[in-house]
Amino acid sequence: MGRIDLDMLRRTPAYPFVEAAHYLHLPVSTLRAWCVGQSYSYKGEARQFRAIIRLDGARGEGLSFLNVIEAHVLAAIRRIHGVPLPKVRKALDYVITKLNVERPLADVRFETNGVDLFVRHLGTLLNVSRGGQVEWESILQAHLSRVERDSADVPIKLFPFTRTHATADAPAPVVMDPRIAFGRPVLKDRGVPTAVLADRFKAGDTLHELAEDYETSTDAIEEAIRCELDRRAAA
Repeated sequence: MGRIDLDMLRRTPAYPFVEAAHYLHLPVSTLRAWCVGQSYSYKGEARQFRAIIRLDGARGEGLSFLNVIEAHVLAAIRRIHGVPLPKVRKALDYVITKLNVERPLADVRFETNGVDLFVRHLGTLLNVSRGGQVEWESILQAHLSRVERDSADVPIKLFPFTRTHATADAPAPVVMDPRIAFGRPVLKDRGVPTAVLADRFKAGDTLHELAEDYETSTDAIEEAIRCELDRRAAA
């Protein structure tokens, strides 16, 4: 597949908000606000929440693969307790200025030296201790380590967390790759959509039977099925 086609795949809207929010363990309303903004009222005054992530398509088309990567990283930032989004936005703007990148949440330079710059700047805003900065770096790096890049340092695979509590050593048997199954989660190294595994499990196949069929472990099958739990109900 050529570079142009691959870049197009990464930037083509493919994930409805409900679906992307499920795979990222986020409320749909939160993800939508991050991507398209939100009107709200404060003490009777109409205000507008400005979007943080710039969609690659129209708001009705959902998220592209790169947008999902950006939301994945932003989710790590927001999961730190007590950090208001205006401060996160200000810190990201600072990183954009210093690194001169268009979309730092999906850029490799954010991973290599932007994290430290972001953490230090946010630490100044919040007056946190060095211990707090170490916690920030740990959570950010745990999320960034789930993103695989190609030779041009562009995100090409995301290994989503299958559980809400994200840790650096969490299992990663599921991958999202825009070149496979239209970017939907699949069992790593097998290419079997997690939706297929979930359907077979609901139809009565056991974890052991599925593991035998796809020559993998029952743990991998269980984690893959977790990707689909309650997704259809949420839609």
